[in-house]
Amino acid sequence: MNKLPPSLIYDAVHVAEQAAIACHDWIGRGNDKAADQAAVDAMRASLMQLDIAGTVVIGEGERDEAPMLYIGEKVGKGHDTINEAVEVDIALDPLEGTTICATQGNNSLAVIAFAPKGAFLHAPDVYMQKIAVGPAVPQGHVSLENSVQENMAITAKALDKNIKDVTVCLLERERNQPLIEQVLSAGGRIKLIGDGDIFGAMETVPSHNNVDIYMGSGGAPEGVLTACALRAIGGDFQGKLLFRNDDERARASKTGITDFDKIYSINELAAGDDMIFCAAAVTDGTLMKGVHHKNGKYTVNTLVIDAYSRSQRIIHNKML
Repeated sequence: MNKLPPSLIYDAVHVAEQAAIACHDWIGRGNDKAADQAAVDAMRASLMQLDIAGTVVIGEGERDEAPMLYIGEKVGKGHDTINEAVEVDIALDPLEGTTICATQGNNSLAVIAFAPKGAFLHAPDVYMQKIAVGPAVPQGHVSLENSVQENMAITAKALDKNIKDVTVCLLERERNQPLIEQVLSAGGRIKLIGDGDIFGAMETVPSHNNVDIYMGSGGAPEGVLTACALRAIGGDFQGKLLFRNDDERARASKTGITDFDKIYSINELAAGDDMIFCAAAVTDGTLMKGVHHKNGKYTVNTLVIDAYSRSQRIIHNKML
């Protein structure tokens, strides 16, 4: 895989910022679809201005179901010029936590990741069973093949704490209720979130919060984005695609999926050591302040994770 040019970090930050700013007027308005569409429009417009030959491999759904930023869409000026442009695969979620934005909750984000061509698993827009831990837990130790209690015990040992002090974050969904009950039966703590499982999984990183494990099922596209972020900073993640019907299996086949029971490692979901992950805060959260507008200027905070340098930082920008 070719190395990404360093300038793409600033491009990724700009794209995420513009999507976050576009959501500002929709924060707390109760209209999640309008907020999401505003983010999609702004992110697409920004991507089309970049000097890249980009392909959306994780996007807003399949072409027939999403008017913009669909899986397979070509973005960037590089497709329309005779000059040799860097080929980039793109994973994105223009508004992670649409309901959070609409209800002015915490931790809604505009998320985008760049990687060399072929780095991301082309995951279909289906559910995924997930487990994520931070860098303190050695890669390959927790597994979807283990019981909930086994994964909690492994994590507790790595973190030098008692299993009763292990906090597991899960989406508050009926489908996750069996896992919630198993965590509680094992003596652990739960942290339930209503939306936004990218940030939920990233809370396993010590500098972000006090979550020890992320578990449960959520969107597969968000799983790839999460794997990208955690791989860049040394965490671990596993995912298994969940199919509800033959239609979803057929859609998976079109993306190249052949083993419907496969458990994907973090390295299979996001391969290589040259990825850029950016998450601009839309609403206020536990890690960053959201978008604010004052005196004609927007203030935006963006988490930037660079896999090549294994670094993470928050960029604070003010702009008209």
